[in-house]
Amino acid sequence: MRGRQRDHTQTTYKRASSRDGLNAHDREDGLGGSDAKGSANPPWIRSLPHVIVAAISSFLFGYHLGVVNDTLESISLDLGFHGNTMAEGFVVSSLLGGAFVGSTVSGWIADGVGRRRGFQLCAIPLIVGAAMSATSDDLGGMLIGRFLVGSAMGVSPPIAALYITEASPAFVRGTYGSFTQIATCLGLICSFFIGIPAKDVTRWWRVCFWVSTVPAALLALLMEFCAESPHWLFKRGRSAEAEAEFAKLLGSLHVKSAMAELSKSDRGDEVDGVKLSELFYGRHFKVVFVGSALLALQQLSGINAVFYFSSTVFKSAGVPSDIANMSVGVVNLSGSLVAMALMDKLGRKGLLLGSFLGMAMSMAMQAVAGSSLISGSSVVYLSVGGVLLFVLSFAMGVGPVPGLLLSEIFPSRIRAKAMAICMAVHWVINFFVGLLFLRLLEQLGPLILYTVFASFCVVGFFFVRKNVVETKGKTLQEIEMALLAA
Repeated sequence: MRGRQRDHTQTTYKRASSRDGLNAHDREDGLGGSDAKGSANPPWIRSLPHVIVAAISSFLFGYHLGVVNDTLESISLDLGFHGNTMAEGFVVSSLLGGAFVGSTVSGWIADGVGRRRGFQLCAIPLIVGAAMSATSDDLGGMLIGRFLVGSAMGVSPPIAALYITEASPAFVRGTYGSFTQIATCLGLICSFFIGIPAKDVTRWWRVCFWVSTVPAALLALLMEFCAESPHWLFKRGRSAEAEAEFAKLLGSLHVKSAMAELSKSDRGDEVDGVKLSELFYGRHFKVVFVGSALLALQQLSGINAVFYFSSTVFKSAGVPSDIANMSVGVVNLSGSLVAMALMDKLGRKGLLLGSFLGMAMSMAMQAVAGSSLISGSSVVYLSVGGVLLFVLSFAMGVGPVPGLLLSEIFPSRIRAKAMAICMAVHWVINFFVGLLFLRLLEQLGPLILYTVFASFCVVGFFFVRKNVVETKGKTLQEIEMALLAA
């Protein structure tokens, strides 16, 4: 991130020259980049700790998605519903139901109490819900605990995307935006790793739930020392506080230029609520439609069907479920690290296009493996290879980019509530894909079903090509003015 070169688009917080704009500490440590014209970037190290704390919420998101993967059998035995597939399904889907409910109110929470307090508010159901699950003696207690955790999971991803986007300097915003996907991958891997003893150690699953209360408590505590979003403060008419938070995130030399950039599109007196009708027609309709469609296509690609049921594919190849889960987790993490390195170089749109193409090809591999066209060991290689390539392609674009891109393209006034609508679409489709996948696989067969998923990936490619704008290196204000003028 040091000495990062930027393209022709000027970025936020850039008015001072490289000679005058960096203080002695920045020059000594090389923490401020400069572009070809000599304009100085703010030191990226200032905002990094705030971004890392926000990413804890994404770690918990991944952890709770995977915590029942290896523990569900032990949970069902202890709580007396072993063999009841409907009850086991509810343990999984109650989390998704809670996430949908949480996502519908996330925008109002983010705008009402702020990004920082929103994180701390999420920590309460994360702790209480995990504790209820860990101490439950029946199915009802487990479902209530999972629903509470899910409600926090519905709120935290959009708030994390908003906070990281609004707290990051433009020249590293893509890199920092990838932290949420990387943290989610680490959470998944951690849940798989901690869940390994569950098959052999009685009631180990309770430990798995208790473990998650520690990072949730850390999130609430550390957020007390983090900066609030200057964008949110300015929108609430609290300009002096916004300047103070910009100083924490960017350094005092960049406060005036940051506030000037913010003033171009935002008005500090715009504190009135956003009506839902504003998001469904008029000048904001297209951008909300693009965001919702992008998240819909992300889920219709079949990614969560692959995550939820990949162990079945590996089992047919003779690979134990724990090794299969870890393999998928490691590939997912590897792709996310590549995306982090390329996000501010290739741009958001380029990563999305390449990702959708790779997912289409890998899903086609699985479709061929599920047909009668080939047989023998080739089926195993195509199936396993297709799953891993699909996850890798997803992690390099379609996974990390949409959350960042949406928080960039939505105007400041509607950003939080528009994110809430898009995330609600995400959770509804996620729920039905998880619910219907096995039934559709049984009714349609792998060739037809995987072909449908591959087709959605192709649709995603052309949708991105036509509708998605590149936001690399642009300030949030420049993006907003360009979209509203279009």
